[in-house]
Amino acid sequence: MQIDVDLLKKYDRPGPRYTSYPTAPHFHDGFDAQSYREEILLHNKLNRDLSIYVHIPFCASMCYYCACNVVITRRRDRIEEYVEYLAKEIGMLHALLDPGRKVQQIHWGGGTPNYLSHQQMRRLFEMLDDHFSIAEGSEISIEIDPCHLKEDTLQLLRDIGFNRVSLGAQDFNETVQRAIDRVQPYELTRNTCQEAWRLGFESVNVDMIYGLPYQTLESYTKTIHQLIDIHPNRIAVFNYAHVPWIKKHQSLIPEDALPKPAEKLEILKMIIEELTHAGYVHIGMDHFALPEDELVIALKQRTLHRNFQGYSTYAGLDVHALGVTGISQLHGAYAQNFKELKNYYAALDKGEFPIHRGYSLNQDDQLRRTVISEIMCNGHVSKRSLEREFDIVFDEYFCDALEAMQTLIEDDLVCHDDEQIQVRPKGRLLVRNIAMVFDRYLKEEKQRAYSRTV
Repeated sequence: MQIDVDLLKKYDRPGPRYTSYPTAPHFHDGFDAQSYREEILLHNKLNRDLSIYVHIPFCASMCYYCACNVVITRRRDRIEEYVEYLAKEIGMLHALLDPGRKVQQIHWGGGTPNYLSHQQMRRLFEMLDDHFSIAEGSEISIEIDPCHLKEDTLQLLRDIGFNRVSLGAQDFNETVQRAIDRVQPYELTRNTCQEAWRLGFESVNVDMIYGLPYQTLESYTKTIHQLIDIHPNRIAVFNYAHVPWIKKHQSLIPEDALPKPAEKLEILKMIIEELTHAGYVHIGMDHFALPEDELVIALKQRTLHRNFQGYSTYAGLDVHALGVTGISQLHGAYAQNFKELKNYYAALDKGEFPIHRGYSLNQDDQLRRTVISEIMCNGHVSKRSLEREFDIVFDEYFCDALEAMQTLIEDDLVCHDDEQIQVRPKGRLLVRNIAMVFDRYLKEEKQRAYSRTV
């Protein structure tokens, strides 16, 4: 896969990642706990299967690059208190959900989920198992920090039911690691992956970041070759967004040590070419997987899906998020929990769902969400299918978007005819730019702090 750096420069601009549409900045506090309750009861009638996300916000220390909502603590009593409140939220959700609805996915994210004690992890999983009907063969995954793994933690996770694991590595260069306060030797990452496979985990994902301080094309090429030697099932290589005015701890990163934009693009070019040369399939944006992976199969079959946890093979699931900051993703609505522990606890103490804000989709939202999702995930939009589903004439309804797409067509990023829109190979990396032409709200809103599309 050959990358045109000049083309990347042309389309490098701020834009949504489209883990949802409309995007999270459009959520509002008019959607509250009662709205969420009503959506759950409505979706019981639709009998859609479920995905459960559990957010564990705690970390022992702050990584300087981090953009997640985390709580830094070494007090075990704070973590125990949080598990108690998760139990309350699990019980409330269980009371409203139809017991016949099956859970097809469970994911624990953070923070550092394995910062919990073994007893807490076992107890939390047992609560989920007791309250929800987990389908046989479900995808059950957890994000881990190898630096906080005890000798038998992976064995415990496998024993209680996890079958997939994801870990961050970011960069194997020690100078870079020290600059971001995340020292994690290459050998530790490699050994963790190998131990996970030995224990029978079905899939191992490794997250990397390019654009970090002191990274160079030469140094990160070495890191990518080391990553290829580990040979994880899936790889995500994210673009570091330096936003110290939003995440104050990022000011601890020396700005003059960040790679310049031109070198950053050369690093991205190298990443894609080296990974695809090594046999990985470029799923889209910053995600790669081995040819036999379910994501690759779903991409070929045009059944790939996307939610707040990233790319998924499970379409048509209602995602219910537990814990602070969690975003539930239902067929007709989004609902986000409070970000602060005190507000999250206060709502649950009153017997209310801890909903801070959300959004109910109208028909135009649902139509555009479908189009954007098909572009982001499967690189293909069937006009006739959408016309039947939403009772529209596609070219008339989206005449402005199709006109705005002409430059993308001229640059061979996308093509379209009377029947379909098809993302070209060069457009896989720039699907966010393609999707943006169908985003009605981008034309209306003020400039937002989106990450850059490249």
